[in-house]
Amino acid sequence: MSHHRPSREIIEIEFVVEPELHGMRVDHFLKKKIERLSRTRIQRIIETQLEGPGGRKMKPHSPVAAGDRLIIRRPARPEPEAPRELPVVWQDASLLVLAKPALLAMHPSAKYHFNTLTAVLTELWPGEKLYTTHRLDRETSGIVVIARSQAVAAQMKTAFERRWVKKRYLAITVGAPLEDTGVIDAPIGLAGSARKVSIKMLPTPVERGGLTAETGWRVLGRRGGYGLLEMSPLTGRQHQIRAHLAARGWPIVGDKLYGGATLEEEAAREEAFMQFMASGWTDELRKLWLLERHALHAFAIELPHPVTGETLRLETPLPADLQAFWDGLATP
Repeated sequence: MSHHRPSREIIEIEFVVEPELHGMRVDHFLKKKIERLSRTRIQRIIETQLEGPGGRKMKPHSPVAAGDRLIIRRPARPEPEAPRELPVVWQDASLLVLAKPALLAMHPSAKYHFNTLTAVLTELWPGEKLYTTHRLDRETSGIVVIARSQAVAAQMKTAFERRWVKKRYLAITVGAPLEDTGVIDAPIGLAGSARKVSIKMLPTPVERGGLTAETGWRVLGRRGGYGLLEMSPLTGRQHQIRAHLAARGWPIVGDKLYGGATLEEEAAREEAFMQFMASGWTDELRKLWLLERHALHAFAIELPHPVTGETLRLETPLPADLQAFWDGLATP
């Protein structure tokens, strides 16, 4: 278990050693917890930033014990600004259902720490232990469900795994299906070393490691060469809606990863994505992508209440930026 406590000058990251990791070397423990770090970087953290139990220093080979609290302290780095509003859609003693704005990351990463949903939660609900039960991409807006206890979080995890939770999204797409409804049934898998952007999901046969993925869609409107689609993921794969729409030739407006019609266009898009990661949003990229974020919004959710068992049906409208983009398009 770990949690991050925001401080504008110093970032503290605390880990509590689980019983099953008792006796593990501290460098191996940290590698397990922060997989993206190299061995050299972990050793440097142990030497310069790690505080062991009771405030003592540790060496890479020092063993950890169940219940030990390890704290990494590092100076805060500048990070991009992000919206920090979290309007409440619905709440009771068990759940908080919030409307996440686009461009707010869910969890801390190399680039974001203070400007994350988890950090904002600690500021808006100080002293309360809250648990995210699912996630949205940083650029996706819409409904997120927060558990107000560990027991409720476990129940919600089961509900998501068993597909008792049904989510619906709104997407504005470049182009639109000719039919009014349909289902995309196509396995997808991580690009990995096959592409410059390894987190990208590509059509991948199951026999080559692809994961089954199904997405239902319904056309709500067609306007000026664009579509407004309601999307219903029947499985929960990473980037599923974005990858499925792009593969069908209806990429989401503003999507920086998905949408090239040819391998050359895909390569150019990935190059632009790498430029965005290096330099941020520019006027040149606005001409390419039209919107600063991709036009995907988690607008509705249906779930069994973890205490009463009653079905909750909750919605949040299309946000102003996407509504303005849609309203500004010419009608057919």
